[in-house]
Amino acid sequence: MAAELVEAMNMVKSFRVSDLQTLLASMGRSKSGLKQDLVGRALRLVQTEYSPELLKSVRQLYETRFPKASGWLAARRPEGVPVSYSPHHNTSPRGAVQGADYLNGVPKAPQAAPAPEVKLVSLPFYQTLEILLQPTELIAQNNEKLQDSQCVFDLTQSQVEQIRNSNEHRPGIKSVQVVLRICYTDSVGVQEDQYPPNIAVKVNQSYCHVPGYYPSNKPGVEPRRPCRPINITPWLHLSTATNRVTVTWGNFGKRYSVAVHLVRVFTSAELFNQLQHCSVESADRCRELKDKLRFDPESEIATTGLRVSLICPLVKMRIGVPCRVLTCAHLQCFDAVFFLQMNEKKPTWTCPVCDKPAPFELLTIDGLLSEILKETEDVEEIEYLTDGSWRPIRDDKEKDRERERSHTPEYPLVDISNNLCSNPPVRPDGSHSLVKGTWKPTWSLPKGT
Repeated sequence: MAAELVEAMNMVKSFRVSDLQTLLASMGRSKSGLKQDLVGRALRLVQTEYSPELLKSVRQLYETRFPKASGWLAARRPEGVPVSYSPHHNTSPRGAVQGADYLNGVPKAPQAAPAPEVKLVSLPFYQTLEILLQPTELIAQNNEKLQDSQCVFDLTQSQVEQIRNSNEHRPGIKSVQVVLRICYTDSVGVQEDQYPPNIAVKVNQSYCHVPGYYPSNKPGVEPRRPCRPINITPWLHLSTATNRVTVTWGNFGKRYSVAVHLVRVFTSAELFNQLQHCSVESADRCRELKDKLRFDPESEIATTGLRVSLICPLVKMRIGVPCRVLTCAHLQCFDAVFFLQMNEKKPTWTCPVCDKPAPFELLTIDGLLSEILKETEDVEEIEYLTDGSWRPIRDDKEKDRERERSHTPEYPLVDISNNLCSNPPVRPDGSHSLVKGTWKPTWSLPKGT
């Protein structure tokens, strides 16, 4: 029962929002809230009210989500049914799983149906130079929860020279790398990198580093793991010798595929240079976009202007290089440099203003706001007007300070010390007290003054 409970919980974690809502509604639970709330509610439901009926509902939803999967161990195929792998899919001389005739220890059969074509999403910080191993499914060989799958590939002499002659991305790390990418086995759309549970990667008998979990500061929120390409270059044979990669993964019902790419890795500064050269909207073009602020005869509300903050929502500092997403409806910008730096460390590619997707290809620098930032050094907010112009917005405190300064009379200040030292009081006998340039008064003020 414990094993079934663990498997049921892993299936729940793979559900979409609609699946979670269906499961919760069927058990009389609330189906409102964000996905993370629904997942937590469903997991607590499975833990506290585990029953055959609930188990059946989870299984039905999972089989609907993954129709090609069968039973609890959906990633496991019956023994003797291999996955076909066409040699022409591989651009490397020898890129395969378990050699040319075997795939994860299972003999290949010519009559086997081809594996679904999996397409990996392109990543802004990684430029794919060559594909050494096309996406190939990990196949479970038994009922064990932990599975080991191997793949082998060779590097050509040209690829080896590319790696050796490349610049350093960081101290000791080359910019041209061989990376391992893992994703769900799904032929619909493009797939993002996704690690299986309990992942470990061994390259030529040495374990390599796999990114860990991000700590979460929010109560009740589980830490997230950044699923990004795994750099396996330091553990490779940088020669024409065969390289062997072993992936240890948790078999909990989901299907995964692995691929090996030769890539060039960019820094956030290099991406920023690309953005500056390829995606800058001129000030005139930006003014045309502001025309939607003009009066709309079909609208009952006349828009007189729109305020835009000059403070970056990411770091709460004044924007240096204003950037926004072409598909977003708002005119509010964020700082391009900080946005790229944050996605280099923790890739989310989400607009910090409206939380919608913000892929690098749709980013643009606002030329009009760039000019405004140069002209307004002490302003934190502006307003675009319907005539195409703009005006600075000053807060109430600053207005009060200006008002006080305008109504406060100014009086000349007199430096008493200088006057006393230059014209010290004279005693009745005609002398005065000055010691080393400092005057010491010998008289006192009358009382009451």
